[in-house]
Amino acid sequence: MNQPLAYIHPQAKIARNVVVEPFTTIHSNVKIGSGTWIGSNVTIMEGARIGKNCRIFPGAVISAIPQDLKFDGEDSLTVIGDDVTIRECVTINRGTSASGKTVIGNNCLIMATSHIAHDCVLGDNSIIVNGVALAGHVIIGKYAIIGGLAAIHQFIHIGDHAMISGGSLVRKDVPPYTKAAKEPLSYVGINSIGLRRRGFPTEKIREIQDIYRILYQKNYNTSQALGIIEAEMEATNERDEIILFIKNSQRGIMKGYTGN
Repeated sequence: MNQPLAYIHPQAKIARNVVVEPFTTIHSNVKIGSGTWIGSNVTIMEGARIGKNCRIFPGAVISAIPQDLKFDGEDSLTVIGDDVTIRECVTINRGTSASGKTVIGNNCLIMATSHIAHDCVLGDNSIIVNGVALAGHVIIGKYAIIGGLAAIHQFIHIGDHAMISGGSLVRKDVPPYTKAAKEPLSYVGINSIGLRRRGFPTEKIREIQDIYRILYQKNYNTSQALGIIEAEMEATNERDEIILFIKNSQRGIMKGYTGN
């Protein structure tokens, strides 16, 4: 690989068929898998582990040190899966001693100017739309979609297949399969269109709707709703996933929309 107008540290480990465009800088302790394309004016810093067939567009900065005053120079990583697209001017910080790494799953799309802070974990096939800001320690489930300019508080957990509207301020956990909108962020239904697109059968979508109807539309508190769901709904993977998500929530889940 001969890139006279790019700087590639001699200790970086880059597969032979990686394309690095001019004016890009790749530091030491970096690994990049085969088939990946790195656009011009990209900076890839120490601790980056980038998978196969990724596309990283101009202006992105990958694996810079965390914007965390507790960070003390410890070794940590940014781990990016295969088939990930990172658009212009995205910033992804590496982890801290809390978890040691920031992780981006396979086949994710991270749109322009988004920021992913230290120790975040993005599930496979998630989409982060333009200008989204993720604070530290955020977990995004697989197939989740975060609308443009949304701001996600630290330690938030967003479940699989959830969809967050653009411009949202996310201060509470968002359970799987739901749509979240309004201010303050509230439940506005399940992500039925997304579930259909991903092959969920009608009866499974109806089951998920019934669970959230008990949780959000029957005037029960969360503990009461969970008890009814466990007692009255057939045990399925989706039911158990929803129950476990809510029981494990550290910040509490978003509320139902009151219309006030």
